[in-house]
Amino acid sequence: MRASKELIEKLKEMEGLRLVAYRDAAGVPTIGYGHTKGVKMGDRISKGWAEELLRLDIQQAEEAVNELGVARTQGQMDALVSFAFNMGIGRLQRSTLLRRIRDGDSQEAIVREFMRWTFADGKRLEGLEKRRAWEAGRFFEN
Repeated sequence: MRASKELIEKLKEMEGLRLVAYRDAAGVPTIGYGHTKGVKMGDRISKGWAEELLRLDIQQAEEAVNELGVARTQGQMDALVSFAFNMGIGRLQRSTLLRRIRDGDSQEAIVREFMRWTFADGKRLEGLEKRRAWEAGRFFEN
């Protein structure tokens, strides 16, 4: 499966576009639409390069989510790609969220697990709360 156009637009909205490197809420150097790999403070990119980095980051998240074998609908794929894009695939692989999905737990239990991931650097962030709420809702859409 692949990420939907809806997800790509939502990621652009949630991440925002920054053409000069900045530190995200956890202090990680970031550029473009939430790209972090190899970024150094002072880096600058074009909008076109930001789009390409986003495409590559989404592709990496898609491949990792597909390997998990748990996304059965487009909504589930989009929700898990968004989560992996934001939190990293390793966190998803080790999460209780993934265990609850694999176990076929209730919608309430799965939503609760999404909503546990709203902290950056020990602080609850409104932006992460909104993102997790979107992901949890999307997970249960077709």
